Amino acid sequence: MIPIALLSIVAVYIFVERYLVIKKAMREDETFMNRVKEFIHEGKIESAIRLSQASSSPVSRMIEAGITRIGRPMADVNIAIENVGRLEIYKLERGLATLAAAAGAAPMLGFLGTVLGMIRAFYDMTVAGGSVDLAILSNGIYTAQITTAAGLIVGIPAYFFYNILVSRIQTVVFILETRASEFLDLLNEPSK
Repeated sequence: MIPIALLSIVAVYIFVERYLVIKKAMREDETFMNRVKEFIHEGKIESAIRLSQASSSPVSRMIEAGITRIGRPMADVNIAIENVGRLEIYKLERGLATLAAAAGAAPMLGFLGTVLGMIRAFYDMTVAGGSVDLAILSNGIYTAQITTAAGLIVGIPAYFFYNILVSRIQTVVFILETRASEFLDLLNEPSK
């Protein structure tokens, strides 16, 4: 039961911490891309860089990487944006493997408790010899059932937590891809 309890604490901690980080990453300044576009059209590259640094979001860090490479071949700009985007996603996914492990390990530990409880019940029956009563069996069966329930109580929510976070990260990926495309389109616009 102690490992299952520890897994529950780890799962809740990771979920809450990652949820808050991802929620912050999903927030967008609606005017950011328009202001970047204005600065670039006006030739104020340094102002666009300062704006990106001041925003401090995954989108702004990705766009900043592209802005700093304006004047280089488009392939270089694209690669810089993709690399920063991958790094931002990697930062958001930190801890998800541990949460997935908790979702899988908790029920397995519960089932291990079931097996150990049944072994205990059969051992107690063997030791009792011919005078087996319900009290002798109930202790082992109780252990078996309680550990199974505890493992499932931890594993099922952890599984949902994991999928909620993965879904929210996919939303951030979509936002990053959209803003990267918007920025690259901006650089490909004909000069006015």
